[in-house]
Amino acid sequence: MTNILKKISDQGVALWLDDLSRDRIENGQLSELISSKNIVGVTTNPSIFANAISKSVKYDSDIKKLTGANVDEVIQRLTTDDVRAACDLFAKTFKETGGKDGRVSIEVDPRFAMDTKKTVTQAKQLWKLVNRENLFIKIPATLPGLPAITEVIAEGISVNVTLIFSPFRYRQVFDAYQAGLEQRLAKNLPINQIQSVASIFVSRIDTEVDKLLTANPELKGLAAVANSVMCYEDFVEMTAQPRWLKLAKHGGNLQRPLWASTGVKDPSYDPTMYVTKLVAAHTVNTMPESTLNAVLTSGNCDGDSITANFKSARALIGKLALMGIDFEKIFTWLEQDGVKKFENSWNELINTVTAKVSAT
Repeated sequence: MTNILKKISDQGVALWLDDLSRDRIENGQLSELISSKNIVGVTTNPSIFANAISKSVKYDSDIKKLTGANVDEVIQRLTTDDVRAACDLFAKTFKETGGKDGRVSIEVDPRFAMDTKKTVTQAKQLWKLVNRENLFIKIPATLPGLPAITEVIAEGISVNVTLIFSPFRYRQVFDAYQAGLEQRLAKNLPINQIQSVASIFVSRIDTEVDKLLTANPELKGLAAVANSVMCYEDFVEMTAQPRWLKLAKHGGNLQRPLWASTGVKDPSYDPTMYVTKLVAAHTVNTMPESTLNAVLTSGNCDGDSITANFKSARALIGKLALMGIDFEKIFTWLEQDGVKKFENSWNELINTVTAKVSAT
């Protein structure tokens, strides 16, 4: 049953779960996914934590113990405890992959997305609190987030850069990563222990582009994969440049493209499309369990499904642009909307924890 997952993994795709909860940790579900379904990492976000804490009583005893702490402190304690426990479950994977996988991500407060200084401060704080070397700190790829990425990498902290939508912003993210490594080298500090991924969001692009294709339904559901393919082409090109090769020579690890938001939003689409159409070496695909199960039951893998499509992806995006699809406008809106959605989820999390604190 897991053969398809192994086939995808064998192509160089790290399969991660886009979900985490105390229930999943304590009832053995996460351990089962690790042992039998090729899952080698976990990503979290404010929406995931809001859902987990609101639907479980397993957090109530900890909340009761934290009487007197403010809500932000309670949230930080609950989320970092879960992430630390998940890191421990992935410790073997982390060791077996030389630190490449076995990673668990925790995001800085989304209310800091437009504040470089606060993002850096909390990134350092979360890194210290979780205190696990297989942690990723998630930092959004907003313009203020870019210098934060560089500074945090320069501190020796591994980073998952989130909310990337455009190839242009992806290139800026890779530059920010390289700059952080270069700052460490300039101080004669090691860079071989630092890992990073660049989370490129997929399904949300189709959601927005499809709205504009009512007269051309045959082109629906194609833009997101093409956009991701173009980002991977950039990855191939950038990692062949002298700047990166110098860093690699000193032990720098690739910042792998990570395909995020890979659950389809349109129920008429193949639920596996953002997995099977994005198979290539040195990538990560983080997916909700429903998508993972769909891949298990109906997915297929015929090898690399990206690198032969560089030219056709560019042609499709060019065609859509000539038809009047303003990708720059869409990318800008998606970034702003993504930050807003995470802020809303964070506020929902605050309300949930506040209610539970009041009930203790």
